[in-house]
Amino acid sequence: MPNTGPYLKAALFCESAIEGKDGVLSLIRVVDRLTVTVAGADTPRDMPAMDHTLTLVLMLISGMARGSSNVGLSVEPPGGIRRQVWSTTVLMEGEDRGANVVAQIQMRFELQGLYWFHVELDGEHLTSLPFRMIYQPVVSGMPPQ
Repeated sequence: MPNTGPYLKAALFCESAIEGKDGVLSLIRVVDRLTVTVAGADTPRDMPAMDHTLTLVLMLISGMARGSSNVGLSVEPPGGIRRQVWSTTVLMEGEDRGANVVAQIQMRFELQGLYWFHVELDGEHLTSLPFRMIYQPVVSGMPPQ
């Protein structure tokens, strides 16, 4: 059975997104990793928990879909259990009309490694976004071996 929409036009994390008066988005610094370098004599070898804001951008095109749809985002941390982190509702107006979603997602990263962010539309998997957290401790001015 052919998919009649909605369709995913773009899904990404960026540093910021600017929406013009005409609804056109400008995406600044598309990112898929965060490197945190910490220096000092008392720098922990293992990454401490860190809070960081991710800007999520989803661009959807309606196709034959009309009406409200639920969009959800869950995260699967390295070696961890998947959990819901965000959701919203979008309006699909049909055909080439769609919805742009720009959301600030407050995240607590407790481990370094690869995090998978899963996007769902009305409970169905739409796509997955990888995001890598890198921790680089520098002790006494010398990088780790």
